[in-house]
Amino acid sequence: MALLRFVPCITLAKLNNGHDLTQLIRAEYGLLVGSLMSMAGDLSLAEDALQEALAQALEQWPSRGQPKNPAAWILTVARRRLLDQFRKTKHRNADLVQQTLLNTHPTQHDDVYDNGECIPDHRLELIFTCCHPSLAPEAQIALTLKVVCGLSIGQIARAYLTSEAAMSKRIGRAKFKIKHAGIGYKVPHGAAMEQRLSSVLAVIYLIYNESYNAYEGQTLTQEDLALEAIYLAKLMHGMLPQSSVAGLLALLLLHDSRRSARSSKTQTYIPLKLQDRSLWDQNKIAEGTKLVKSALVSGQFGPYQLQAAISALHSNAQSWKSTDWLQIVGLYDVLYDIEPSPIILLNHCVALFYAGSLDQSYQKVIELEPQLRDYQPYHAAKAEMEAELGDLTAAKESYILAIGLSKNDAEKQFLARQLRGL
Repeated sequence: MALLRFVPCITLAKLNNGHDLTQLIRAEYGLLVGSLMSMAGDLSLAEDALQEALAQALEQWPSRGQPKNPAAWILTVARRRLLDQFRKTKHRNADLVQQTLLNTHPTQHDDVYDNGECIPDHRLELIFTCCHPSLAPEAQIALTLKVVCGLSIGQIARAYLTSEAAMSKRIGRAKFKIKHAGIGYKVPHGAAMEQRLSSVLAVIYLIYNESYNAYEGQTLTQEDLALEAIYLAKLMHGMLPQSSVAGLLALLLLHDSRRSARSSKTQTYIPLKLQDRSLWDQNKIAEGTKLVKSALVSGQFGPYQLQAAISALHSNAQSWKSTDWLQIVGLYDVLYDIEPSPIILLNHCVALFYAGSLDQSYQKVIELEPQLRDYQPYHAAKAEMEAELGDLTAAKESYILAIGLSKNDAEKQFLARQLRGL
């Protein structure tokens, strides 16, 4: 599902069948829903109107031909559906919404925006609405993928290994809460912006992280979710080029630059240390590194900027041994000061180990066991250290624990190979 993305002003040379229409809507779904939501103030009504407009397009375009501006045609027809809906309803804001729709309701929809004007972009408001902190994290993720990215409920359900009925209920509950809990359709300002922005970025990061959790399959990644997360990060950075947003986008690009090297025909999982670096995407590395530099120049060292800087050091190193481990240790020190957690401390210990402080870092890892005994990467890292230090008995025990805690077949196979190698 390598997805086609278009800029807001789109005119396709040929759009005469359902497949082309699907491509158009997948590319512009968030743009169209955001514009309709800004008029209606109701997410369900906006999506319903859009679906009716799409149905009309599928019915009319094959015989009448495509309009000059397909997206604008769909938007105008959807506006008319909203107007019809509000004329029939006794909604308390019906009069206001009707007037708004009438003011933007041209007589001939084929002529809308044909003068080169772009469809108003309200996706930033849409993202902040979908990621409102009063919604549960899983609802934020599902709603963002549905209304901003335009994924179907079936696609989202498959990505998160649940049924379409369950996912439909989750999204429905989220829409209901937005409507009835007074969640404003707007971009916050000041301190509220910083608080809400962290929630939005966390949702995008969670979507990307889910691309590594293909629990039921043999592969390690789900490319679709990774691409959607990068799309959302680029969308956010284009509309809100803050340091933290640039840091997140850089982090995702740098992580994703190594995707093709994480597996091969014979190995379902290859860790960073053993990857063929010639397979890394140098364009993504260059783009991510540039973003890291611009983010750090601002002097704002948030978690995404620091993680991106660490990833940039890995991505730009010629080999595992030539990696600047001391600088990575320093970056983890700063990151731990901002977000103290045993997982960051574990990563700090691993970097310290490869910087040459073998015994010191291993002792620190031992001390982390009470906090991380159920964390698979802890036992995998500990096993690798023990093998390097020559304690094969301890390494075998740690590998067995890591295998038992792994939910991913690809990781299990790799760890089993490491165990056999001992």
